[in-house]
Amino acid sequence: MEAQNKKIVCDLYKALAARDTKSVHRLLAPDIDWWFHGPPAHKYNLMQLLTGSCVIEDTDSFKVVVVVDLGSMVVAEGYHLYDNRKTCWVHAWSVENGKIITQVKEYLNSSLTIFSYTKSSNVFLASPRSPKCKNVWQSELADNASVPHLLLVL
Repeated sequence: MEAQNKKIVCDLYKALAARDTKSVHRLLAPDIDWWFHGPPAHKYNLMQLLTGSCVIEDTDSFKVVVVVDLGSMVVAEGYHLYDNRKTCWVHAWSVENGKIITQVKEYLNSSLTIFSYTKSSNVFLASPRSPKCKNVWQSELADNASVPHLLLVL
């Protein structure tokens, strides 16, 4: 199932690059849950691409560097070049039943670390140093000295 989830996300990026709105809509739930963290001026860039209300222009460069599957979540990291400015991004996609993307968490110009957390009956919160937390992925493209560093716990 995990390989299928990763394939769906990779197919989505291929469809976006090809400006294939029909394929993009086929891969996304009509009521996709979208969450954004980043500069407010860029808040709707990804959502406009996903809905087809704007396209990637020839002067843009939208590069996917890595796609990693983490069960029902698939994480992609890349960057966007526009007017010689580099914007790093991380997208955390939730795929339901290996068929359709139901959620995206978008992190723009942020460094992201993803932890998995094993819940026990008597522990509800844990620090990243807890033996119940495991670092499963960390972004590498963002300049960690100049961007917020965020934790996403699965």
